[in-house]
Amino acid sequence: MNDEPFEIIRGSGNVFADFGHPNAAVEQLKALLAAEIIGVLDDRACTVRKAEELTGIAAADFSRIRKTKLDRFTIDRLMTILKRLDQDVDVHVTVRPHRESADIQRLL
Repeated sequence: MNDEPFEIIRGSGNVFADFGHPNAAVEQLKALLAAEIIGVLDDRACTVRKAEELTGIAAADFSRIRKTKLDRFTIDRLMTILKRLDQDVDVHVTVRPHRESADIQRLL
């Protein structure tokens, strides 16, 4: 067993922000929407080809979503895909002052 001390760092709740991504909030929202899409496909045991038939959206796009390659997708497009999968999307916006990454609490 390793007796070296270690430090536990409490994250911000957004892993993209914790790793310093410049558009962390956008990346987190895209990841959450993609997870919902994947969940719907899994619940329906839906292949990417079947998803294409149901929605008219290319199977390659569903494949990218399953692989979380989301750089080609906008938030609007992911929301549209959910809508075409018969899902309602509610958006709640909270505006608050920007916090610096130094605000991440460090616990020992």
